[in-house]
Amino acid sequence: MHPRLLLLTAACGVALLAPAALPAASAEPGPAAPQGPGVARSVREGGVRAADLLAAVRGCRQISAGRFRADDGARADIPVCGRGGAVYWKADLDIDCDGRPGRRCNRRTDPLFLDATAYQQSDGRQLSAERLPYVVVPGASRRWNPARSGVRGGTVAALVHRGRVLYAVVGDTGPSDIIGEASHAAARALGIDPDPVRGGTADEVTYILFPGVTARPIESHAAAVTAGQAAAKKFLAAD
Repeated sequence: MHPRLLLLTAACGVALLAPAALPAASAEPGPAAPQGPGVARSVREGGVRAADLLAAVRGCRQISAGRFRADDGARADIPVCGRGGAVYWKADLDIDCDGRPGRRCNRRTDPLFLDATAYQQSDGRQLSAERLPYVVVPGASRRWNPARSGVRGGTVAALVHRGRVLYAVVGDTGPSDIIGEASHAAARALGIDPDPVRGGTADEVTYILFPGVTARPIESHAAAVTAGQAAAKKFLAAD
């Protein structure tokens, strides 16, 4: 579940919001969201339904030249798809805990901790994986170069998992052949175990990125929510 156990090229990111103030992913009506330490309470981040987003990305027009692995050693069977101005894929979720050290992300909690992220905050500091919900994209390769698809640091994304929608930003890059990773804060908001060693989920998570839509500053989760909700509504309207 943790690609950095074998590949140390991944880096991680997080925001200025205190962990207690981090909004949870929006949840549709249904069973109560998981509760307990490290699990965000279910509140809405916007009016876009998870079911509508999933329906819009049911098919795949592959834009990557090849396919990605969910984990090191796994079969390469995950394509990057594109339609309606969005880029998306469906994978598991591994935990990225690199960047600015904190109580939950540091060399003690994560033996492979790196104190840098591919992108930095507006003040020049490294992102904080335990505070900012962000997505990790693969490093550029002939298989797929995110920048050529308009995906860069701060690009807004919507993560969909078990009826929840979480808006995030692109905050880090990882191995060029592995996909399906997000920050400690993103996992926590989605109700996924955020532990950097034992956490993550093998369940399917849908990652939808909106090229050209950027959260400013990158460390503002509120900016990602505002921009993400507008981009998601536009994407669904064009479907």
